[in-house]
Amino acid sequence: MVGVTIVREARESDLEVVAGIYAEAALTPATFDLEGHPVQWWREVLATTAPAAGHLLLVAERDGEVAGYAKSGTFKAKPAYDTTVETSAYVHSGHRGAGVGDALYTGLFERLDATKLRLAVAGVTRPNEASDRLHRRHGFTEVGTFHGVGVKLGKAWDVLWLERPLAGANEAIPQEES
Repeated sequence: MVGVTIVREARESDLEVVAGIYAEAALTPATFDLEGHPVQWWREVLATTAPAAGHLLLVAERDGEVAGYAKSGTFKAKPAYDTTVETSAYVHSGHRGAGVGDALYTGLFERLDATKLRLAVAGVTRPNEASDRLHRRHGFTEVGTFHGVGVKLGKAWDVLWLERPLAGANEAIPQEES
């Protein structure tokens, strides 16, 4: 089955490739990390996945190899934000343009929409037309732009912030006791 993309939960054996994909992205303005994270960092991410809380690490496997990953997790470390997650997806340079990002986000949002979470947010360094298109295809809308918010590679970069309602946004909000 050449060209078939399978999205699944990440495993320990995927983490070296995931770390390599992110290290490649860290050489660009796609992330404001200045270098990739070691495999141990990714082990900790994997160990703290919690699907009900929207903390996910998924990989896309294409032709038997990991072609990309998607991650969702804490937006801000304050309890009132617990119904919001920040998402990202990174695709290995050798697999871009083959629908891997779409497959990853489809799998990610199927899982997130099955939770009680209300909102997904994402930041996209400008310019990045491919990422803009990916997010909009998956229901994100523009919220606003932070101008010159990150300095990397000798340049100040803007970041476009987007949001996507999740199925949990339709749930009633529990009333707090006074």
